[in-house]
Amino acid sequence: MDIQTAVILLTIIVTILSVVVLALLAIVIVLLVKLHKIAKHINRITNNVATATEWLAPAKIFREAMHIFRNR
Repeated sequence: MDIQTAVILLTIIVTILSVVVLALLAIVIVLLVKLHKIAKHINRITNNVATATEWLAPAKIFREAMHIFRNR
């Protein structure tokens, strides 16, 4: 095997590895973007559940009912 063949094979291997590394980086970036979107949705859902829980607390319901009946 002469040196020119070795250089060509090494060039091909380096090119293939570069493409694989770039593809893996792209996949990681896409996954991170999707995870960020999921985290935003989870945060929004958590805030909605916290607000609903606050409004459905028995003390809050009785207090609001008392205000309604006192104002009449």
